[in-house]
Amino acid sequence: MAMYFDPGEVKQALDWLSSISDGAGPGVTRLLYSQSWLKAQSELEFRFQAMGMSCRFDAVGNLFATLVGSEFPEKKIATGSHIDTVVNGGGLDGQLGIIGAYIAIKSLLEHYGCPKKSLEMISMAEEEGSRFPYAFWGSKNIFGLAKREDVENLSDAQGIRFVDAMRNCGFEFGENQAPTDIEAFIELHIEQGNFLEEENYAVGVVNSIVGQKRYNITLKGEANHAGTTLMRYRKDTVECMARIITRAIDKAKAAGDPLVLTFGKVVPKPNTVNVVPGETLFTVDCRHTDETFLQDFTACLEVDMQEIARQCRVEIEIDNWMNEKPVLMNPQIVRRIEDVCRNNGISYKLMHSGAGHDSQIFGAHVPTGMIFVPSIKGISHNPEEATRIEDICEGIKTLAHTLHELAY
Repeated sequence: MAMYFDPGEVKQALDWLSSISDGAGPGVTRLLYSQSWLKAQSELEFRFQAMGMSCRFDAVGNLFATLVGSEFPEKKIATGSHIDTVVNGGGLDGQLGIIGAYIAIKSLLEHYGCPKKSLEMISMAEEEGSRFPYAFWGSKNIFGLAKREDVENLSDAQGIRFVDAMRNCGFEFGENQAPTDIEAFIELHIEQGNFLEEENYAVGVVNSIVGQKRYNITLKGEANHAGTTLMRYRKDTVECMARIITRAIDKAKAAGDPLVLTFGKVVPKPNTVNVVPGETLFTVDCRHTDETFLQDFTACLEVDMQEIARQCRVEIEIDNWMNEKPVLMNPQIVRRIEDVCRNNGISYKLMHSGAGHDSQIFGAHVPTGMIFVPSIKGISHNPEEATRIEDICEGIKTLAHTLHELAY
């Protein structure tokens, strides 16, 4: 039976969730354990309960909404994504997977009634690492991978401690055990790149997710007078950073696709026009589909950074705070999603994901699949993030039919 998804209803639901933001804009800012984060999770709980689903929060704030199966209630087919955003982000990253799950499950209930296996929607607490330097807090807690000691001393840019923010929202560290009842997890997400749009596909069927490493780099030199300190006497941390970035980018371009390397944040101190910067913090984000290549490239990068720091007479601190391995999606789930696309006339392309997703955490533990819809101009993590509503509906249709195949 073909399912139809009303573009107006889909847009209205997405706009509603986008309106729950920490500020007036631009875009959406909904950071972990903020007031808008808490409001969004609470209102989603209400919406799913109104649909007849039982809801619960785990210790750290992941929301689970379950439609109990009629024949095999102990077996769960899960879907969902993360509720948090980057600062001034778009209205689709993460929340499309939540709203898409809501609309898909609602349609399945209307067309087919109660599933044989339980359907579970998960609104994950955090994925982005935007407020605190720790990513996948939501999905890692689901599988008992998050460690208290990794976050209990962290603070955000305003000096608010992770622990205080969590407790102010009514949550606490827990002892989550990896679930044994999830048979499959399917995540609907925007591509966050321009491939699908350029190639004119409505849906991407993901077969792998890149590994990624993230660093905080701190350079410590000597702040001094910009007019009286001769160039040969300087311990200039911005010069050191510039040399590091230039060498690294040249090597990344020589390595070619699918390696990507980004220096996204730079904080020089004292950050004033007439002082040689005595300290600089910057970040590094490196991604590749092959684990060995990623490890080898970043090992060389670390050696280069240390060598250049010595040449500039600058101290360097290298903090590799994220090290996520590439993850393959489950081949049987991938084929199932491909069959859904073919059987329903949905144009699709098999592809890898260049962004990190909760599916990579799930994929290491349960059979996992991922569905992409195109991003206009490839823009994401930006207020201009957008997808044609027709493509969004095709993505939700793909999700709904896949859930039907797995749960009914």
